[in-house]
Amino acid sequence: MSKELRLGIIGCGRVAFHHAEMLKGLDGIKLVAICDLIEEKARKLSEKSGAKVYINYREMLAREELDLVTLATPTGAHYEHVKDILAHCAVNVLLEKPMVLRVAQGLELNALAAKKGVRIFPVYQNRFNKAVQRVKSAMVSGELGDVVLGTVRLRWCRPQRYYDLAAWRGTYSMDGGAYVNQGIHYIDILRYLAGEVEEVNSCLAQLGAKLEAEDTGVSLLKFRSGGLGQLEITMAARPDDFEASVSIVGSKGLAVLGGICANKLETFSPSPGEQAIYSEEVGMAYGLSHRQVYSKLITAINEKQPSPVDFNDGLNTIRLLHALYRSNEDRRWVRLDEEVESKRLGERNDKLLAEYLI
Repeated sequence: MSKELRLGIIGCGRVAFHHAEMLKGLDGIKLVAICDLIEEKARKLSEKSGAKVYINYREMLAREELDLVTLATPTGAHYEHVKDILAHCAVNVLLEKPMVLRVAQGLELNALAAKKGVRIFPVYQNRFNKAVQRVKSAMVSGELGDVVLGTVRLRWCRPQRYYDLAAWRGTYSMDGGAYVNQGIHYIDILRYLAGEVEEVNSCLAQLGAKLEAEDTGVSLLKFRSGGLGQLEITMAARPDDFEASVSIVGSKGLAVLGGICANKLETFSPSPGEQAIYSEEVGMAYGLSHRQVYSKLITAINEKQPSPVDFNDGLNTIRLLHALYRSNEDRRWVRLDEEVESKRLGERNDKLLAEYLI
């Protein structure tokens, strides 16, 4: 019989509450501890989950004998947090998006985890949506044919008050802009379905709010397969969120994913009758597939099976983000095999970082 995994969550913001909800009734794992520097936030999550409250994750790690830690702190703190966690104990880590803000950081953390005999797991939960999985199977089987055109269209509303909620929002050091914070799930799905990108050209701007990074961008992509792609991502739509879609034009058909988190199969030309079958109703932008992630993690950890999302595969989405940023910075096409990083994304800001370190 498989061991019941003991889970701790570090960072008790909004997404942590969603994780706790998705864990309810799931056999093989138990949320036993939660931690946040602000005790009130941790206590609110404890009221819903029953988990023990900590305000120092080192104390939590020392006392709880955890098998897995979910890290839901601001992205710019992930590198420091994981490095410190692994220095104090050997525990598997589930990283909320984005995993890290610099590729070199990810490689270093993965090597440290390997030395400890544990693993770091990326989330990317929307890959496991029923609609996304149906399109993936159609790409693998050849049902949709070769990629002709892959497109992301994200038209959301994030007004100035959103960025003013916390000093880290919209900064290069802790968050990134629309591509990194909101667009990453859709960019990752496009990679997952259409394959690796060979070359990119980006134009990024601040058009709806004052922030360090971009709230709007348009990018052209060339896939290794020969197909083309486009990203159209903005947080400057007003007054509401309007569209979040990923489409694949294949040589044999068309698939369009929509809904608030790629949860609906809006068009599937090979078999239109399947559109309703593979669509799900969800009440929040996080979707329902964190539950699938945890279910697969139980097997991966207990039975030493492959990760739900391979670490290097997940890191390739971060590589793509850096190429997109560097293209805008250099005002040129950037090839992914150049392995360049953005001049600004993930730059260290000790003042902002200090708020999240113990």
